[in-house]
Amino acid sequence: MRLIRGDEQRELAESVRAFLADTAPIARVRETAESPEPYDRRVWERMTGELGLAGLAVPEEFGGAGAGHGEVAVVMEELGAALTPSPYLASAVLAANVLLQSGDREAVKAYLPGIASGGTVATFAVPVLGEETAGARPAAGGGHELHGVLPHVLNGAEADLIVVPAAVAGGEGERGLYALGLFAVEAGAGGRSQGLTRKPLTTLDLTRPQARLEFDGVQARRIGPADAGEAIRRTLDLAAVALAAEQLGGLRRCLDTIVEYAKLRVQFGRFVGSFQAVKHKLADMRCVLEQAESIVRYAAWAADESPDELPLAAATAQSYLGRAYFQVAKDHLLLHGGIGFTWEHDAHLYYKRAKTAQLLLGSPRHHRATLAERLGLLG
Repeated sequence: MRLIRGDEQRELAESVRAFLADTAPIARVRETAESPEPYDRRVWERMTGELGLAGLAVPEEFGGAGAGHGEVAVVMEELGAALTPSPYLASAVLAANVLLQSGDREAVKAYLPGIASGGTVATFAVPVLGEETAGARPAAGGGHELHGVLPHVLNGAEADLIVVPAAVAGGEGERGLYALGLFAVEAGAGGRSQGLTRKPLTTLDLTRPQARLEFDGVQARRIGPADAGEAIRRTLDLAAVALAAEQLGGLRRCLDTIVEYAKLRVQFGRFVGSFQAVKHKLADMRCVLEQAESIVRYAAWAADESPDELPLAAATAQSYLGRAYFQVAKDHLLLHGGIGFTWEHDAHLYYKRAKTAQLLLGSPRHHRATLAERLGLLG
């Protein structure tokens, strides 16, 4: 991938944008968000079947297209602009990448083709510093069993496959007394697994479902190395890039929408966009967009072309994009005036997505501390 999109990537963006406009307009997004269904399964089947989006960055030998993370960023940007409820981030980004990064070829062969085809909806429980986690111990009949709680997992209530980072006592990992291992839980028919309790959560962002998972002796398959810390870090860096692309898409849509509104809305006999304060605010938002786009393009390039630069690029992307998207979404809502605060207007949907995305992979403080550490600013 180049820092400037090539023809193929522009065509991919146009195809996904047109598809989402036709199959998942904002009215349909609202219907799905307010329904018991976590996402529109018909749209997901077409995304994965007709367009093959779930397998974009999956190697061809495992049923994917063998494209790069830059192409995934293109898709995420369009999904973020449309606010499409789907398990794409959980399944095609988090779960697929953690399997590939684990280096466990048998597990990859067993699970990745299903994820690439869209037939298997998978998720990876992102470990967040300071939150509860699961623990693993050897089972009497062989293998491992999981105990503990994961407080919020993307698409955790409906996933067919859950990849769980769990503490393993007695390990020789960088965490000291225990190592962090990876375990695959096959939810089974109807989304059930013995000893697993899933509780869907009522979240701020209704377009992105999460669930609380409780493990009580759940049978799990260990995948990857004894200490999977490096595989998890790499996965989270790739997820940070993909999420930043989604945030960029939402940020751009907010700016485009409010600019059009400012051209049409008349107040005190003048177009709102003619007021100096509004013009200055829109100019500031445009500057934020330009910086955000540069950061995301660089991070997507690093993910494909320069693995050594990825950790710094990913930390930069999340440190900047989380705050930038939330600020633009807030200004977008405020500049709509009173109508922007109503349930009927779409502004609150972007505002809520911006806030939850800002916290999805860790708090802003966490991302800034990570960036400082990778820049060598912490003693």
